[in-house]
Amino acid sequence: MKKLMMAAAGGTVLGLVATTQFAGPLIAQTATADANVYEQLDLFGDIFERIRQGYVEDVDDKKLIEAAINGMLTSLDPHSSYLSEDDAKDMQVQTRGEFGGLGLEVTQEEGWVKVVSPIDDTPAAAAGMMAGDFITAVDGENVLGLTLDEALELLRGPVGSEVIITVVREGSTEPFDVSIIRDTIKLTAVRARTEGKAAVLRVTTFNAQTFPNLEEGLKEQIEEAGGIENLDGIVLDLRNNPGGLLNQAVYVSDAFLEGGEIVSTRGRAAADGDRYNATPGDLAGGLPMVVLINGGSASASEIVAGALQDHRRAIVVGTKSFGKGSVQTVVPLQGNGAMRLTTARYYTPSGRSIQNLGISPDIIVEQPMPVPSDETEEDQAASTMRSEADLRGTLSNDSLTEDEIKQIEEDRARAEEAAKLRDDDYQLAYAIDILKGLHALGPQVKVDLTVTDASSAGN
Repeated sequence: MKKLMMAAAGGTVLGLVATTQFAGPLIAQTATADANVYEQLDLFGDIFERIRQGYVEDVDDKKLIEAAINGMLTSLDPHSSYLSEDDAKDMQVQTRGEFGGLGLEVTQEEGWVKVVSPIDDTPAAAAGMMAGDFITAVDGENVLGLTLDEALELLRGPVGSEVIITVVREGSTEPFDVSIIRDTIKLTAVRARTEGKAAVLRVTTFNAQTFPNLEEGLKEQIEEAGGIENLDGIVLDLRNNPGGLLNQAVYVSDAFLEGGEIVSTRGRAAADGDRYNATPGDLAGGLPMVVLINGGSASASEIVAGALQDHRRAIVVGTKSFGKGSVQTVVPLQGNGAMRLTTARYYTPSGRSIQNLGISPDIIVEQPMPVPSDETEEDQAASTMRSEADLRGTLSNDSLTEDEIKQIEEDRARAEEAAKLRDDDYQLAYAIDILKGLHALGPQVKVDLTVTDASSAGN
């Protein structure tokens, strides 16, 4: 026992010696760093005072300080920023689902304003704005050199007023102008419908209404189909969904998973991390799923797509997503403003960060650009191939009953409707074809719905 005590004491003494040896330089380094910080703060105060006294025009002290704070935050990354009292209120309204504007989710890239995605059924979407567009001017005023908040101020305006946006788009040789009339943006978080035998859940944003809308919408489609057994599967359409609330992304993922990790977040310190796990229960009853994504799918959309992909719960179809794998925390500040600060990165169940990389689809399917056609309906009818049934005096088919012929005609009509959908939305039609094929092949080749054990992911 004495030896043990000595060893313990020896260890303690060595620890004290080591602390004593290094504490001096460490304290000196800390003191030097603090002195440098105070010098910089003194420099800031000196510049602020010189601006107040010597600038060619009177300046608003509050605006000057807010601009300095915002400059400090925006220098960190594109998603950190200062929110004035009005901006903080606007953000709270947007997460509830109704606000005034154009219907664009934007970010900043190399000084330009970049469209993450247009929001469904908004003036921006109706005007033809697309994910990936760069906004170079607003009403003729160049946005290069402006902060994102300053550019947004140019885009905002009274409901019913017009704004002219100059756009640079990949594939277009010259910039072009787009006229948009500002309107009140009412977000319907989820739109549910049935195409053929596929329930299509179009999720446009992740706000407080997303999961309740999705749950109710899927329930309605199942009831209209006469039961879940009458559906081939589920299409979760996350295209041009810019994201939103993290908890809603977790709820939507959990809706289709029986267990395992959904997403984890990691900050600078280990204690800042969180892990979110699924609970038992699958709203889709194990039906095959396809998730649609594109370059406008960001943040919360990527959490959902990544979770369902890693657990092999869904086939991901479309094009690479936006690649926003960071988490922002909104911190209230004195004066009713707020600070939006990037505090963590998020990781999919397999432990991968999609920051700057995005979610890669299992099957890449491009959405063809609409090509105007001068062909008339008469020309289309003339080019349609004739069949045996069109020939005069053709023999009838005497091997089928009237009911069997009726069934064939109904199946053909459904196939023709699916073909029309390819013209309107090729990616969605492709997703529905996948579900139809999986259903036709039968239960022996179902999608692997095994939930992988992701409890150790990201350690």
